[in-house]
Amino acid sequence: MTNPATRATKLRQQLDDASYRYHVLDEPNIPDAEYDRLLRELDELEAAHPELATPDSPTQRVGNAPSSKFAEVRHAIPMLSLGNAFSEAEVRDFVRRIEEKLKRPVLEFSAEPKLDGLAISLRYEKGRFVQGATRGDGASGEDVTANLRTVKAIPLHLRGKGWPAILEVRGEVYMPRAAFEKYNEQARLHGGKVLANPRNGAAGSLRQLDPRLTAQRPLAFFAYGVGLVEGGALPDTHSATLKQLREWGFPVSSESKVVEGVQGLLDYYGRIGGKRDALAFDIDGVVYKLDDNAGQREMGFVSRAPRWAIAHKFPAQEQSTTVEAIEIQIGRTGAATPVARLKPVQVAGVVVTNATLHNADQIARLDVRVGDTVIVRRAGDVIPEVVNVMLEQRPKGAKPWKMPAACPICGSEIVREEGEAAWRCSGELSCPAQRKEAIRHFASRRAMDVDGLGDRFIEALSDLGYLQSVADLYKLTLEDLLEMKRRADERDGTTPETVKAGKVATKWAENLIEAVDRSRNTTLERFLFALGIQHVGESTAKALAAWFGDLQVIRHLPWPLFKHVPDVGGEVARSIGHFLDQPGNQQVIDELLARGVKISDAHPPTAKLREGLDVATLLVDLEIPKVTRVRAEQLGNAFGTAQALVDAPAHQFVSAGLPSESANALATWLEVPDNASLLLRSGDAIGQLLAAVPETEAIVAGPLDGKTVVLTGSLSSMSRDEAGEKLEALGAKVAGSVSKKTSLVVAGEAAGSKLAKAEELGVEVWDEQRLLDFLAKHS
Repeated sequence: MTNPATRATKLRQQLDDASYRYHVLDEPNIPDAEYDRLLRELDELEAAHPELATPDSPTQRVGNAPSSKFAEVRHAIPMLSLGNAFSEAEVRDFVRRIEEKLKRPVLEFSAEPKLDGLAISLRYEKGRFVQGATRGDGASGEDVTANLRTVKAIPLHLRGKGWPAILEVRGEVYMPRAAFEKYNEQARLHGGKVLANPRNGAAGSLRQLDPRLTAQRPLAFFAYGVGLVEGGALPDTHSATLKQLREWGFPVSSESKVVEGVQGLLDYYGRIGGKRDALAFDIDGVVYKLDDNAGQREMGFVSRAPRWAIAHKFPAQEQSTTVEAIEIQIGRTGAATPVARLKPVQVAGVVVTNATLHNADQIARLDVRVGDTVIVRRAGDVIPEVVNVMLEQRPKGAKPWKMPAACPICGSEIVREEGEAAWRCSGELSCPAQRKEAIRHFASRRAMDVDGLGDRFIEALSDLGYLQSVADLYKLTLEDLLEMKRRADERDGTTPETVKAGKVATKWAENLIEAVDRSRNTTLERFLFALGIQHVGESTAKALAAWFGDLQVIRHLPWPLFKHVPDVGGEVARSIGHFLDQPGNQQVIDELLARGVKISDAHPPTAKLREGLDVATLLVDLEIPKVTRVRAEQLGNAFGTAQALVDAPAHQFVSAGLPSESANALATWLEVPDNASLLLRSGDAIGQLLAAVPETEAIVAGPLDGKTVVLTGSLSSMSRDEAGEKLEALGAKVAGSVSKKTSLVVAGEAAGSKLAKAEELGVEVWDEQRLLDFLAKHS
């Protein structure tokens, strides 16, 4: 076996090299998973052999126990701020002063992006990181060493050789834009606190009292200079010093350049400004530094800033303005996004009149109200957003905002799923904002399968007014399609020369009309899937069709009844119910049927439904607080019908055996008119289903009844869809992913992760030949 000390050294070298390649060279040599594996191995090795642990080991980045405060650190050399230039004239004046002082007409400058993060100082003794501090007031800052150790871009010990005995490196801790957006996306998704901007995110992360919290933040680092240097020497120019720092293991911005004279500085400013939005990090300007260190010393300092450096600032990316209204925008998938209508304000060189508020939870966290003065941020291509409210300027009488109950476009109900941040318009078929997406899904191969209706035609047919809903597909004529094509080509400037010459191709339009006609005859499961109901995929549509059998039954059921279908829980059932409760959606279904769409496989509901079509099961499915299965059965035995429950006074619930707490919860629930109405509608639906469901039906169990099968890889004898249909005919449930509930996996050629998952879980695996043998045996 490898000697533990040797292995630990080797692991540290591998991890340090990987970190250097990732953060400094931007040339990662191992995937993240491999880095994590090596880190775990080193951590376990050091735990087993504590004497092998070193202060600069990569395992020490995870952070120490929380401290109660930050100690003060006096900077050996003050961390000065920079003077600012906001115009070309100020830059020219900056260069002129240096030229006059040094009596040199042409000067070289190091030009660098001005990072929008938190300035820090890193102290290294004999090549090892020993202390890190914030800028603070310039003379002293806060000791954030433990937090800085968690920033993987900061080396814990220096690479190469020739470094001074004591070296202070100055630089900026920042949060990359992509990481900032991803962090906030996850925070919004889980109801956490979002970060106002990358700069505040970086500063707040470094000032966490618990380094373990800092370690969870996506921080990065760029070095831009040095402070105290003892026991060694650095190059004679600033640009060469940056190059040396990079060789010692520090990330340095690749945008740093050496330029000549004032024109070189202005050209650099324009070049970086032009690519500002494309950079991976926020900047608020560029920094010009005299490149010659001797010249820097000769220029000296004034007040709290060097005479040899200046920051040339960009237009501010944050400004304050007033919220004039809060409105709702409905996206193509139905997501309802609140948008602040603002008093126009210029942010980052652009006049901003609207800003996203993301979702209702974000509005609640910020407590944004109409009339508020807010801080608006626009960075890069990111949509302007409200990041803060200036509460001290709030006008009297400003009221908290609430999500409207109805879609502002189609009037359908706006609903929110339990545990989700997003609200959605439930008028999937009837909402103009969702029209194109609804048509695209409706016509797709696994839905109504309208061959030839691609995205370009859907866009043109919708934009030019030929399709107001999916039902309008079935009133299109050949003349409509040819006219649409002509108008779209004229609009887009793409009219073919043959058309200009009077030759109009019609075959494509004839084929499309035929495809639309063919789609009129369909199955119930395809039709249900085509409607685009949230959470209703092919599997759920198939189950609904099998259990209820008839569209006219399904479309009028209250949502609790859908929970009788296996694998349909409360969230999916409510989604189906919300969809069917919208008059606009029902109107589109009526139009589809009126225009010749026919369900070819309608049948009575399955006899399996009889089990559970009672008041007790209904009360459980309604998810009434404090009403458990036991309490529901007591109520069912005592009252028998939904109407009797609604009519009963609350004290009779106690007489039926309910504890007072459960009885009060039920009474409170019934006091809401919509709840009582839902209970009565559900009770009526149970009666109608019982009348339609056969007393018994011949149930022949298939050889795969109750088994869940997953298909992966390619089959040579048939498609996976065909294989799935054959397996379902034998009683199997065909699933898309492997889990502990999977009974067997059929693996064809080039089977990938699903096969690996099955082997990991010990799930039975068949090859294609075994599948064929099984199908032949049971054909």
